[in-house]
Amino acid sequence: MYNRRSSDNPSLFNDESEAELDEVLQLDKRSFVAAVERLKSSESVSVIRRMILDLKQELRDPGARLRSTTANDDLVEFTSNYLNEELDQIASSHTLERALYYVERLVKSVTEIRVSEINDINLNRWKECTDIYIDSLWNIDRRESSGVHTAGYWGNFIPQIPYQMMRRYTKKGDWALDTFAGAGTTLIEGQRRGRNTLGIELQPDVAEQARRTIGLEPNTHDVVSEVVVGDSAAIDYPSLLARYNQQSVQLIIMHPPYFDIIKFSSDRRDLSNALSVEAFLEMMGRIVDNAGSVLDKGRYMALVIGDKYAKGQLIPLGSLTMDEILKRGFVLKSTIIKNIEETTGKRQQKELWKYRALAGGFYLFKHEYIFVFRKPQPGRPT
Repeated sequence: MYNRRSSDNPSLFNDESEAELDEVLQLDKRSFVAAVERLKSSESVSVIRRMILDLKQELRDPGARLRSTTANDDLVEFTSNYLNEELDQIASSHTLERALYYVERLVKSVTEIRVSEINDINLNRWKECTDIYIDSLWNIDRRESSGVHTAGYWGNFIPQIPYQMMRRYTKKGDWALDTFAGAGTTLIEGQRRGRNTLGIELQPDVAEQARRTIGLEPNTHDVVSEVVVGDSAAIDYPSLLARYNQQSVQLIIMHPPYFDIIKFSSDRRDLSNALSVEAFLEMMGRIVDNAGSVLDKGRYMALVIGDKYAKGQLIPLGSLTMDEILKRGFVLKSTIIKNIEETTGKRQQKELWKYRALAGGFYLFKHEYIFVFRKPQPGRPT
């Protein structure tokens, strides 16, 4: 088998320490495509391998004709590690037929853009999407804290969640709705990624603080990021969207209170003040009905929620809320388990929590759920 680490198969860099930097290569599109197309004239894999060695040598030279420093329509960018792996895959092919298949795939990655109806991911260059989670278990050690993101608001979720949802289920310019805006995490991510976002927040003071925070984040894509004070179960979404000449949204993100674990306010409309689990679910149902009415058919809704203990037993709040949404005709596409790192409060009382778990016969929560639903589109597969 052709060994990509062998001396006759060098990296695009001179040594591994440079390769770890994963440089962004700017190439002249026409020249690069022509160089890759020439591989098709090879009569054997061994010839292709020699040609790839020559191509890599040229790519390592910043002054080569393949390299470009001017941003224009004839420019194509690759990360060096990705391009190196693509070329190595061609070179390590056992048959000429397979090598030519990989050559054609590399050409298409430059000359053709293949995207779906719901996101901007170029499926011809899917290997470059190293930032996107595709597994159902998310072990996230550290909260994204760049820019204006803050963990100061009690109960807000990590920015990685709206980031992942927007990458997978929206395009630039799409509209996302967060029914529990809180500190504005979803809106900050939307503003960064070129998505218009509306956030509904019940508490005026929380909404005002979120507006101030979002206002400090550069709006380089000139999108809408509005926090609206109101009740997500009753707000007039068509009228709200009409302000921006919109009739619908393409993504809904919901991170409700986990019933009464944290009391966010004294407002009777606040889900953390629900009188019972049944009342909580009824309130959630009305919120889903209201928000879901302006979600485009075929588009997605994400629910972030956890379970709770009460009176010595586990209340499967996540599953119960999921069922409430399924009753409304949504299709469940994924159940994601996300780890929960210790909160500041629990960290300071770690021994006490351990004692409570041992004495009470239960296990401490280290996870929460992200349920992803799709609104059915008549005549189309779910």
